[in-house]
Amino acid sequence: MNPPCGRCNKPVYPTEKINCLDKYWHKGCFSCEVCKMALSMTTYKGFEKKPYCSMHYPKTSFTIVTDTPENLRLKQQSMLNSQALYKEDFEKNKGKGFSVVVDTPEMQRVKKTQDQISDIKYHEEFEKSRIRSDAPPPENRQMQPSSPESFSQPLGQMRPAAVAPPSGGKRYQAVYSYTAAEGDEVSLQEGDLILDVEPIDEGWMFGCNQRTGQRGLLPANYVRPV
Repeated sequence: MNPPCGRCNKPVYPTEKINCLDKYWHKGCFSCEVCKMALSMTTYKGFEKKPYCSMHYPKTSFTIVTDTPENLRLKQQSMLNSQALYKEDFEKNKGKGFSVVVDTPEMQRVKKTQDQISDIKYHEEFEKSRIRSDAPPPENRQMQPSSPESFSQPLGQMRPAAVAPPSGGKRYQAVYSYTAAEGDEVSLQEGDLILDVEPIDEGWMFGCNQRTGQRGLLPANYVRPV
């Protein structure tokens, strides 16, 4: 029995049969779907099991989907499904990858203790740095003070003008050597006795060096009362 033609559906005899695109064709029926130009096995291009010439071969292109009410409904449904799947996965994996720390009274106590420890360490470091900054400069000291706080001089203290107070002040002894930096200051050597000492302000005093007879200003953290 002869198979039907792929175009006219009439029987195709062996003498005029063309077997192509999973169909049998008459030689005259094997033509382009658009322009009906006769084709051969070397000139045709198949698309969806239909022959086309090179000029009318369908070109693939992107399809623009219009936001119709039906498409919007499907889009919203897809979003709802995605959210449902996300929540389901979240509930399944909750507690596996991470843990939520509950702010219980015990956790609050631990946090408060850690904050107190941090404050203590901060104050210790601050006191250490302050002691180091209050120490006399290297060029004017020959020994490490046993109690730096008792001879500390505030940083950034302005040196007062040298004004001689009335005589009859207290007696002090130099515990460090000091080289006068200005003309109205008194140079000291460790052990010098300072007479008629009067405090000028928190960081400076006025007195007379008994060894040299020089009178003037001297740093308060380089001497001690005797």
